[in-house]
Amino acid sequence: MHDTPLADPRTKYPVPPFAQQQQTPPGQQPAMDPVPDCGEDSYVGAGRLAGRKAIITGGDSGIGRAVAIAYAREGADVLVSYLDEHQDAEATAGFVRKAGRKCVLVPGDIQSRAHCQAIVQRAVDELGGVDILVNNAAFQMSHKSLQELTEEEFDKTFRTNVYATFFLTQAAAPHMPPGACVINTASINADKPNATLVAYAATKGALQNLTGGLAQLLAEQGIRVNCVAPGPVWTPLIPSTMGAEQAAKFGQNVPLKRPAQPAELAAPYVMLASEQASYISGARVAVTGGVPFI
Repeated sequence: MHDTPLADPRTKYPVPPFAQQQQTPPGQQPAMDPVPDCGEDSYVGAGRLAGRKAIITGGDSGIGRAVAIAYAREGADVLVSYLDEHQDAEATAGFVRKAGRKCVLVPGDIQSRAHCQAIVQRAVDELGGVDILVNNAAFQMSHKSLQELTEEEFDKTFRTNVYATFFLTQAAAPHMPPGACVINTASINADKPNATLVAYAATKGALQNLTGGLAQLLAEQGIRVNCVAPGPVWTPLIPSTMGAEQAAKFGQNVPLKRPAQPAELAAPYVMLASEQASYISGARVAVTGGVPFI
């Protein structure tokens, strides 16, 4: 047996400044420099989710892809919901299927309640049920002036980040057995809002509060509800919603001086979905590179 050397968390992954880059929303992962690490070559499963059936929104790239890969290698079948990033979604499906698990791809806009209901029905019909719901998809745009933020954008941010979580959870709950779980992707912005992300930060505060309410309400059915609160994570959301200079410096201001790679987020999503987390509900797991939650 060989010891695995410790990795310095400050330098384990690329450190900014990165090359200046900008994309149109929602962004494409292969066009990023550096390309995010979603655990494609590193995540090793241990059967902790054997036989489970999971829905992951925003599962085409970034955190969602990292979670899909990890869940598949832990033994789960996966439905990947995504907007229209077909190339990224097909790549994610390839990793899931290579792990020997089923992957269902469902494109479409989760702002629509009907589409959210259709996602859940596809999981029931094609995976055989829903044991894990990961509400991960999000929309954000960065603005230096409040006057730049339109009513339409404010509404889109809330419908994508908060309404869809409600729609999906409401649709999935009747199909979820005792022991099932919901995991929401919150953010460090819930407690430490970035002034340039007013709408996004507000949705994450709402989502964190929604998690606590749902955990109490769904406990009656034996369903656990938790959230993961990331700090800066290097995903297509960054170069597609921030200016090139801002994206190049992304993550510099946290104690570890770099953004997380999506692969570094997989562990809490696996833990919260596993039997080892049977008494964890209503919790927030912070993954922030050293920024304290107080």
